[in-house]
Amino acid sequence: MSTMDDSARVDAIARYRILGAPAEPNLEGLARLAATLCAVPTAVVNIIDDTRQHQVAAVGVAAEICRREDSMCAVVLQDARHVLVGDARTDARFAQNPFVTGELGRIRFYASSPLVTPDGVSIGTLCVFAEDAGTLTPEQSAALDLLARQAVEVLELRRATLELARSNRQLAQFAGRVSHDLRNPLAAIVGQLDLAAEGLDAGALAQASRAIGRADAAATRMDEMITGLLSYARLGGEQPALTEIPVAGLIAEVIADLHTVIGSTDATVEVDAADGTVVGDRALLRMLVQNLVSNAVKFSAGTAPGAVRPLVQIRARRDVDRPVWSLTVDDNGPGIPAELRDRVFELMERGNAGAVPGLGIGLATCRMIVEAHGGRILVESAPAGGARVRVDLPLRAASAARPLPAALLEQGPRSAIRG
Repeated sequence: MSTMDDSARVDAIARYRILGAPAEPNLEGLARLAATLCAVPTAVVNIIDDTRQHQVAAVGVAAEICRREDSMCAVVLQDARHVLVGDARTDARFAQNPFVTGELGRIRFYASSPLVTPDGVSIGTLCVFAEDAGTLTPEQSAALDLLARQAVEVLELRRATLELARSNRQLAQFAGRVSHDLRNPLAAIVGQLDLAAEGLDAGALAQASRAIGRADAAATRMDEMITGLLSYARLGGEQPALTEIPVAGLIAEVIADLHTVIGSTDATVEVDAADGTVVGDRALLRMLVQNLVSNAVKFSAGTAPGAVRPLVQIRARRDVDRPVWSLTVDDNGPGIPAELRDRVFELMERGNAGAVPGLGIGLATCRMIVEAHGGRILVESAPAGGARVRVDLPLRAASAARPLPAALLEQGPRSAIRG
């Protein structure tokens, strides 16, 4: 059995969180029904990982764990089809198996049907066996196959229930974390109003007017963000509200909101955004871009201050080979080690803990938003040596978008904004 097969199997099994868990009554019920329909004393639901066979439901024997090399079901796992053996002593696959020879058991009759996930991964079997030779009618064999499929349905329901429970727990924490994502627009408001208050003589009047305008726009966007996010929190998450959004305009709004943050770090932010629109939820996508840009500014400015001027490069354009908008945000900070690039998308995880302040929820928020739009997000190495976060969003997200998890709730002119 190949390492690749084992890896896919282990990943699929992990999603069900069934190993080591309390007995699943529905699986026990299916095992009991299998024993009854096949007229045998023993039936077992086996999950087989890379090293062991786990009896997660059993009738007629106590559920146990054994080495995979001792398992009869592991012998036929990769073939993933119904198996019927009247007397295992006469079958070359099983004649020397310890469950047949008497070392671990004296099985003679054996039949099994594979447990195959919706993705086509064989993760175990539903098997029936007895110490006397026997057989199954075609109808009994068909029933065993059907019950094996039902066992997979039970596991799928278990996975969905666990995911829902996790989302509900995260929803309880949502209200306390939402301020993290609203801090940048609020800082823009405060900063611009401070500028406006410095003086209103003839020379400062134009500056004050522009500052107040920026503050008003930031306040309006923050109000939209609050309204949308709290609606998701109250309702437990809904499908994103899809509209056509000009990509360059969206990025420009975010840069305006982050004006004070960028200025405080003396960072250079370069934007290369193509004309065009992406279909998505405006408030959520604004939050996505805001988190990516503020993270890049923070991490490029938060290490070796003064050694290298912080640089953030934002590029957004339609992919020429695929129907997606591709957004990349590069920085010239320390980067994120390859072994941490998946973990940084988890709540409370940070790629450079201790280097800069923060709660470690920004990229977790980003992943939730991207996945809700049917897209993908990943971390790579930036050409400047720092981190690159890449986001791919479908051109027409309406067919790909799915409910936002209750946890959290793109060639126009090139510009450079210097702090």
